[in-house]
Amino acid sequence: METITHHPDIASLMCCSAGSQPEACAAVIASHLAFCPKCCAEVRRMQKIGAALFDMLEPAKLSEAAPIAAMRACEAETDVDDRWMGAPCKECSGDVPPPLAALIGERLDDLPWRWVAPGVWTYRVPLSKACGGDLRLFKIAPGNTLLPHQNAGCELTIILRGGYTDEFGTYRRGDVADLDEGVACGPVACPEKGCICLTATERRLVFRDRIPRLMQALFNL
Repeated sequence: METITHHPDIASLMCCSAGSQPEACAAVIASHLAFCPKCCAEVRRMQKIGAALFDMLEPAKLSEAAPIAAMRACEAETDVDDRWMGAPCKECSGDVPPPLAALIGERLDDLPWRWVAPGVWTYRVPLSKACGGDLRLFKIAPGNTLLPHQNAGCELTIILRGGYTDEFGTYRRGDVADLDEGVACGPVACPEKGCICLTATERRLVFRDRIPRLMQALFNL
């Protein structure tokens, strides 16, 4: 088992336990849970607390369908994929965490990576039709920098291979960077192994330099 030094924020784990996370973010958290027994146990604890609190609520009559029920019905009609929600996934022993393998397969090297900059490739992970946000893999060559950018919303990143270093520390396999809106970063990949990471964002990234902004327009980053 990998030694995890960077975990999701407690608020992110709470959203996971409640099943209320956006699909893209939930994919990153579910992948982290496959690496991290500590967070896995914490999510289970939160789920038990939530279930106990729910059981304590007094039932009330409603004149019409509850908003949450209507929302869930709408999700079902629009094929929203909730595979990431709920219980923690199985432990990760291969190249790709089990929740993610259902969408991209079990080998990162078999993906049709798309070149976007010297030493940087990307692959967009498909999400449900009604899902907002963006979920994509980045592959960064050893010593290269992921295009410097600023978050237009919250950003969750998990390392799947190698690692990177940014303004907030060094991240290795299984570690998660949980960044708030407006945070700027430019991760530098491990000089020996490079890096492959999975990144979920609420909205498109905002690149700080002119050339990356041009690449964003050309490659739909």
